[in-house]
Amino acid sequence: MAYRILIVDDSTFFRRRIKQILEEDAELEVVGEGKNGQEALTLVASLKPDVVTMDIEMPVMNGITAVKKIMASNPVPIIMFSSLTKEGAQATLDALDAGALDFLPKKFEDIALNRKEAILMFQNRVKALCGRKAIGSRFLSKTASISLRSAKPVVPERVLKAATKPVANTNPRAVTSGRYACLAIGTSTGGPVALQKILTDLPSDFPIPVVMVQHMPGSFTQAFAKRLHDLCELTVKEAANGDILKPGVCYLAPGGKHMTIEGRAGNARVVISEPERHPNVSYKPSVDVTFDSLAQVYSGNVLAIILTGMGADGREGCKTLKAKGAKIWAQDEQSCVVYGMPQAVTIANISEANYDIAHMASHIKNEILD
Repeated sequence: MAYRILIVDDSTFFRRRIKQILEEDAELEVVGEGKNGQEALTLVASLKPDVVTMDIEMPVMNGITAVKKIMASNPVPIIMFSSLTKEGAQATLDALDAGALDFLPKKFEDIALNRKEAILMFQNRVKALCGRKAIGSRFLSKTASISLRSAKPVVPERVLKAATKPVANTNPRAVTSGRYACLAIGTSTGGPVALQKILTDLPSDFPIPVVMVQHMPGSFTQAFAKRLHDLCELTVKEAANGDILKPGVCYLAPGGKHMTIEGRAGNARVVISEPERHPNVSYKPSVDVTFDSLAQVYSGNVLAIILTGMGADGREGCKTLKAKGAKIWAQDEQSCVVYGMPQAVTIANISEANYDIAHMASHIKNEILD
């Protein structure tokens, strides 16, 4: 039986194009089309689709408002279509905040080298979200409640405190966490919400640097890092070439490029390179590339965590780290948007433990701070 898809977009041409692409896969069936968010509300209630594809800018009711209302009344996995602009990045993050689970650029050539590869990627991402129906309302309601803003709301008091936000330790040698010198996190689909959940629960005096790889377009990572920084007690930044890793600072790999760590423990630095430096690596940035480099710098003094995401990026990097003595954790299946990357390290017997995202930060604190 085919998965049932609802397409919502004010462009007749784009709806036709998406329907044609989806129905090239026998497992996908388009059961309805809407021209705006208001129609989406009605169609979701009547058709009960497995997944909704949603535009952001539409008349009558935009996509962000529609996502909020759908998640409040008839929760369903939603994938957003976005432009790869600064404004598109902000709007997409707002949509994820509202409860959408994934996003794709409207120009398919922006996500793959050729049309065939882009179409296959789109179909697979839709099917991956369809699979979350098996989790039922428990998963969807949990996802909706852990948004990019809800864990630690930015209230006036917090805004007043922003000017006195604790400054990260400027002495990169002042590591007081015992065996660990770095926390490394890799993720993809569902990662923005998962990362936010972890980082907002970590204290400002976190004693080691945090290195993060999130599969995301280059135009999105700066906006995402800023949003995390505004929500967290930690300092969060988009990593820049030459950054010295400091305790209490989170470094997000720039989209579309690779991030490696070079030097030695206590004085490690970020190196940002173009994809051509790693021609056989599909993801940009790549968890494997970053984790491999961490193994060379920190040996086994790393706690590495793989969160929700499609594919197996991070498996080989985790294998390298584990061989050096590092500890590897993964997000559990029930709390993942897509149980791909965590599953890859789990079935390969690389992961030592699998934790619900709601409790991951507590386990990190118990491991590193105690």
